[in-house]
Amino acid sequence: MNIKRIFGALLTVLGIVSLIYAAQVFLSATESTRDIKTLIIYGVLGIIFFASGISLVRTTKDES
Repeated sequence: MNIKRIFGALLTVLGIVSLIYAAQVFLSATESTRDIKTLIIYGVLGIIFFASGISLVRTTKDES
């Protein structure tokens, strides 16, 4: 059981959830009430988590 792969998968899922939430906030808000800070924070964190999770899963070798 490789802890790095599990952590990478967890980061990837967290990034996907964060990006989906940012998209939901973007689509549900009207122009006058759109919260730019929330969109930026969740979008950037989602991209960082997703990219680092995918990178961690790809670079970790299987040693059975």
